[in-house]
Amino acid sequence: MNDETRYDKLEDSFHKERMEDKENHDYHEETAAEVAAPVSFNRDRGNDVSEDKDHEHAHVSGKVIGWSALALSVLSLFFLPIVLGAAGTILGFVARRRGARGLGAWSIGIGVVSLILGIFVQPFF
Repeated sequence: MNDETRYDKLEDSFHKERMEDKENHDYHEETAAEVAAPVSFNRDRGNDVSEDKDHEHAHVSGKVIGWSALALSVLSLFFLPIVLGAAGTILGFVARRRGARGLGAWSIGIGVVSLILGIFVQPFF
């Protein structure tokens, strides 16, 4: 038996198996789809300017959130220490994430002190 007839027999048996698989819907293939964002290697310089503006906007909003957090934390020392202290601490973490590290750290510290005083010391007075 030569190679060509052996190949024909193999091909016929393969097609016969495929037809049986189609009838039984018993497929043995594994399929997958790649999910990824398309990558562009040609960056135009116009996007860099808008990214700088976005970064500047985030930094300014971080300062606003930082000052708000500090105000809440200081206010919590005198009024509603648990509620305002927690709010000042959470906003302090948000401010640190947005770039206002000093304001965020101070508001976190003052808010935690206010929480501790409000929970453990104030009930005895």
